[in-house]
Amino acid sequence: MRETFQKLHDEESIRRFYVGGALGVDMWAAEEILRLKEQTGYADIELIVALPFEGHDLKWDAVNRQRLQTIIHNAAKCVVVGQNGDASDYKKRNYYMVDHADFLLAVYDNDRKIRSGTGQTVNYALKQNLRIIFLHPDTAEIS
Repeated sequence: MRETFQKLHDEESIRRFYVGGALGVDMWAAEEILRLKEQTGYADIELIVALPFEGHDLKWDAVNRQRLQTIIHNAAKCVVVGQNGDASDYKKRNYYMVDHADFLLAVYDNDRKIRSGTGQTVNYALKQNLRIIFLHPDTAEIS
């Protein structure tokens, strides 16, 4: 994944990266972006963490809550998109990221079209004519 972020930076002049602050791919991506930012030539990268609502992580274990806090601390900005504390805030967060992005990097099997938040985000990005890079979750193939 870091190579894809590098390529977006070097070839597409992307400097700002958004992540959704969720367990799994979001946190992995954020940590990779922060590691890339530490490398020579990448100090201009900005990480923006978009959270669905305050306290969305209250049921997480302590280790992952601390990981998120470290990511937020090292990010350029943290935006809390919703206030309801329900599923609608996750959708608002996803749409917020698409609305502010030039590209979507989705770890998603575009052939299986599984119903998920990622799938919903991909569909919204397609409707917005956003350029999408798919990273297959099983094969790591990029398309």
